Amino acid sequence: MTLTSGLPIRSATQPSKPKIGRMVLIATFLVAPLSACAGSSNSSSGAQELVDRSTLTVESMLGNGSSQANQATQFLRRAKAVVVCPRIFKAGFFIGGEGGNCVLVSRAATGSWSDPAFYTMGSGSFGLQIGVQDAEVIMMLMNQTALNAFLNSQFKIGADAGISVATIGAGVGGSTGTALGADIITFAKARGLYGGISLSGSVFSNDSALDQQYYGQLIDPRQIVVSMSANNAGANPLRAMLAKFGG
Repeated sequence: MTLTSGLPIRSATQPSKPKIGRMVLIATFLVAPLSACAGSSNSSSGAQELVDRSTLTVESMLGNGSSQANQATQFLRRAKAVVVCPRIFKAGFFIGGEGGNCVLVSRAATGSWSDPAFYTMGSGSFGLQIGVQDAEVIMMLMNQTALNAFLNSQFKIGADAGISVATIGAGVGGSTGTALGADIITFAKARGLYGGISLSGSVFSNDSALDQQYYGQLIDPRQIVVSMSANNAGANPLRAMLAKFGG
């Protein structure tokens, strides 16, 4: 006679509910900063906070006396425009992704800097990866071609064969030599569980709602950074910081 306990038999390959719960909790914890970062700029106060953090990023990355900072300063003095991303998150739990908010500022013929246009950056990747990375990024757009490509709707790094991109900075492989002649030069300071970051495949999109909130009118990014027909006094410290390091 065979006795049974009446309890359900669990397959050896089926994970227990507590284990599934832990996996979901971990995934939520890792990805949460992405949504928090994106949601922080849904108001004019969030826009000013992004501008203020961008100012601090320029100061900390270019004013720390390191060789990377000195290289960045030299390139900034020749750059047509600059994109500052003070906080980019890269999270991974089987499905990974990057996200962050950025500002675009360009140089006038007189050498002064424009007020910022607002952008979001995002990308996705798949793989068995677990970790979170927090990075600061400054992208130098070295010529009008690079600026035009960035302003034309969505810009995806690596998608335009006519735009060359070089990446140099702490935590990222590269050298000054590889940046010479590049249309876009990226400096990154990365922290976290990944050894470095790659912006290849990242998509930059204008945040028109944030532009409107910050300047009080519906305005195109070209009007902001090329025509320079919009102003907000809250951006003056950022413009002054770029003038300090980039002339």
